[in-house]
Amino acid sequence: MLTELQKLSASEVELMMKAPLLVCILIAGADNEIDKTEINGAIELIKKGKFIGSLNEYYKEVAEDSEEKFKLLLKELPKESSKRNSTVLEELSQLNVIFPKMKKSVAGDFYKSLRYIAKKIAETSGGILGVNAVGAEEMKFLGLPMIKDPGAF
Repeated sequence: MLTELQKLSASEVELMMKAPLLVCILIAGADNEIDKTEINGAIELIKKGKFIGSLNEYYKEVAEDSEEKFKLLLKELPKESSKRNSTVLEELSQLNVIFPKMKKSVAGDFYKSLRYIAKKIAETSGGILGVNAVGAEEMKFLGLPMIKDPGAF
């Protein structure tokens, strides 16, 4: 486990462990529907992702059983997209309380990795021949505006 997570409460660790999956769900479901391509893309991204060195162990742990974790998390969230998005936005905004408890460099790397995931998921199923690959619905969440850049603390 990432040493920075050892400083956190159990509920904070739980949120940190599911944050990449929540980002996937938010971006993939921004257009009201999470399709199989987006689900598979999210799972593959987390499993095969090459993330910043300080997060490699963290992402290996997140990747374990990621398909089951993703499906379970999706079942726990509201089916209706606006309610689901609202719930996910609220959960992700809690990272703003967690990041200041972490080393600034690790929190910054984590934030960058979540934004990278958001970008890759948005590009997964959009557009024709890469044109308009990111839809308007996805675009409003793409920069993860609910999470403050830890570099700004």
